[in-house]
Amino acid sequence: MVARFLSFFIPIKAKVFSSKINDTLEVSWNNGKLVLDTPHTNYSYGNLQKILRKGLQTIGFHQIKKMQSVLVLGLGAGSVIHTLRRDIGFGKKITSVELDPTVLDIAKKYFKLDEFENHEIILGDAFEFALKNTRHYDLILVDIFQDAEMPGFLFESYFVHHLQKMMRTNSYLLFNTITLVSEHTDRNTAYLKLFDSSEYYVRRLSKIQNHNEIIIIRKL
Repeated sequence: MVARFLSFFIPIKAKVFSSKINDTLEVSWNNGKLVLDTPHTNYSYGNLQKILRKGLQTIGFHQIKKMQSVLVLGLGAGSVIHTLRRDIGFGKKITSVELDPTVLDIAKKYFKLDEFENHEIILGDAFEFALKNTRHYDLILVDIFQDAEMPGFLFESYFVHHLQKMMRTNSYLLFNTITLVSEHTDRNTAYLKLFDSSEYYVRRLSKIQNHNEIIIIRKL
């Protein structure tokens, strides 16, 4: 395919979609691979996959492989599912929540999301899901963006409280954030104060791919 070959030299746009949630979504060839982008950031595969993979490596692939359940809030096109299944070898139940139906359609058509077994996909709002959910998970991944913006509810104590209720002893929360200005770093610092140090161990991985900060929290 000519587009795939040329993408090793310059990104080649394959298809553009309109979305009520994310405005514009672009499927492109980049370095010989399909990626999903918004106008200002990579949305799935590409750099985002590298960012989340770095966080998962920090927790430990061997540790994750032994887990029984994973929750993904903000599925996108499913690059993190690919990492969990193919790179880590995690075979147990994954539950994913995605707000944008257009993203899910793209994920199934272009990124073969339906090929992954034992994967429950819920079309809905992550905030509402967290409020209603009564299950516990060994790993919770939070990766929610609208283009390059992060919804404010992610940093509210009410939402965090419900995330904490879903964590069991020795479970992990992996939170992907963007830190473009100093206020974002201060926001993340305030976020970590919502986790009592006697109950949670916290770690920050800063300046991943320049502007992302991964927050990893383990319930003691």
